[in-house]
Amino acid sequence: MTTEFASVPSTYTVGQTLDYIRHVESSRETVYAIYVLDPLSKKLVKTITLRRLITGDPEAPVLSVARPGRLITAIPLMDREDVARLISKYDLLAVPVVDHGRVIGIVTVDDVIDAIVQESTEDVQKFGGMAAINEPYMEVGFWQMMKKRGGWLCALFLSEMLTASAMQRYEGELEKAIVLTLFIPLIMSSGGNSGSQATSLLIRALALRQLEIKDWWRVALREIPSGLALGAMLGLVGIVRIALWQYLGFYDYGEHWMLIALTIAATLVGIVMFGSLTGSMLPFVLQRIGFDPASASAPFVATLVDVTGLVIYFTVASLILRGTLQ
Repeated sequence: MTTEFASVPSTYTVGQTLDYIRHVESSRETVYAIYVLDPLSKKLVKTITLRRLITGDPEAPVLSVARPGRLITAIPLMDREDVARLISKYDLLAVPVVDHGRVIGIVTVDDVIDAIVQESTEDVQKFGGMAAINEPYMEVGFWQMMKKRGGWLCALFLSEMLTASAMQRYEGELEKAIVLTLFIPLIMSSGGNSGSQATSLLIRALALRQLEIKDWWRVALREIPSGLALGAMLGLVGIVRIALWQYLGFYDYGEHWMLIALTIAATLVGIVMFGSLTGSMLPFVLQRIGFDPASASAPFVATLVDVTGLVIYFTVASLILRGTLQ
């Protein structure tokens, strides 16, 4: 916010206002918007653009050229992202900051752009699974970089240890059907990718106020069928790939290759649906408990879905391949 703005009392004429602008132009942040104040209370009455002033009758009262409608203002403690959203919504060059009816400053569009760039940079860094860095990359010290990145990496590493625990739980099934290990990266990446997609979409929608916390059930009703359809699509691709490799002799999946293909397809349907649902709900949960939804970064979601994906994979495999695992 800047306190350098142009304001005149409502008793001025258009000509007097233009003379005032000529006099103070060099000392004001912007003169594209002039704020008309009550001469006694100093409270904001109207905002008039310079364009309407120069097209008005110089002898007419300044309020005569004001555009009808409600005042668009911000309050001192309004979040800067909300101010940016206000300027964008109403195509303003500046918005007055009002406290108890009095203008204490203005926020100009160039300041808002700087704020948007900084907020976007912080969100992108959080998406990558690290704490936000406020300085340019080359100006960040070595130990500060370690602090910003190391904590998140350790947290994600510890989370990924649950993947090893899940695989240990199904060690017997893996020994009986080594071929199942070939598809673990495929299963884990598909679930993580679907979760990351949903998370990115929801974080942006929440940031733009396209959704509120109360809309979580509507999002769930959209993501469940979407996840099932996307999983079915990937499952079909997986079946075709296994069949082609089997018939063309690129790899022999054994006598039960069709059951293996069915296992992969069924797992992909389940894990992609679960990933989409988890990735879409996590931003709501974080916002509800007071955290920045951007903290639901893609690596964090991928880690969560990886562990669950293995459980789904081996559970489906044990059901479909029961009696064939010797």
